[in-house]
Amino acid sequence: MSKSFFVNAGRALCVGATMLLLAGCNMAILNPKGDIGAQEKTLLLTATGLMLLVIVPVIVLTLWFAWRYRASNTKAKYDPSWSHSTAVEVVVWTIPLIIVTILGVLTWKSSHELDPYRPLESDAKPVQIDVVSLDWKWLFIYPEYRIATVNEIRFPVDVPVNFRITSASVMNAFFIPQLGSQIYSMAGMTTKLHLIAREPGTYAGISANYSGAGFSGMRFQAVATNQEDFEAWVRNVQASPQKLTPEAYQALVSPSEHEPVAYYSEAEPTLFDGIIYQYMASAGMDTGMCTPANVSKIALSE
Repeated sequence: MSKSFFVNAGRALCVGATMLLLAGCNMAILNPKGDIGAQEKTLLLTATGLMLLVIVPVIVLTLWFAWRYRASNTKAKYDPSWSHSTAVEVVVWTIPLIIVTILGVLTWKSSHELDPYRPLESDAKPVQIDVVSLDWKWLFIYPEYRIATVNEIRFPVDVPVNFRITSASVMNAFFIPQLGSQIYSMAGMTTKLHLIAREPGTYAGISANYSGAGFSGMRFQAVATNQEDFEAWVRNVQASPQKLTPEAYQALVSPSEHEPVAYYSEAEPTLFDGIIYQYMASAGMDTGMCTPANVSKIALSE
């Protein structure tokens, strides 16, 4: 191989790496708007940088060896009897050992600090949102305000949001990339997530787990506003002519794709608990019992 080949290859790698970094500037995960997302970004970049301490030298040395010991280079030392170098062994084993140790400590600390079940410390009263994944849409219940929405949530900036998450169908994964932390929704189970937004804006929410034919359209909007706008929005939803009646809930349970944003008033606060309890065989109830009309009875029967 000629010298120009390696020069051109090096240029191509530099251009490719630069384009990749620039593309990442618009990636949601690398543009966090909340505390959890910011900490996860720092962890991601730190881990990537540590691993590059091994990857970059290996790539550089591979290219250098290929050039240095090419067939046409008669000046390169040929030593077929070489079999061991203590210096090489020390470098090869010590550096990865140090990196793995650092990564292990970071992983242990972040696993506790970024535990999705861990409530966020704040003087502000958290907003409670119950999340139910359906086929193929998201149902959000605000038990404190007795309202529900489909494919949209709103909450104030600088206020913790406490999510309880379950599924009324197959398993999904609740994820707002710019705010951080993906967590699964599973039928008959409750998972928890605590997030906070530090900037007003509309953030994309997705299902990060394939769940069937309508999976690609299973998206929602997470809107962070000031406190006054949030309260005005709550009053608007409470005045919605659509009520979360048993018939309305059963219609939502039926599979549908690309469902538009919808607001419901008079949502039963214990609906989330009823959805959970319907999957508990010990309750002795059939799967059709979970409706806004009787979820209180279902919840209290346990």
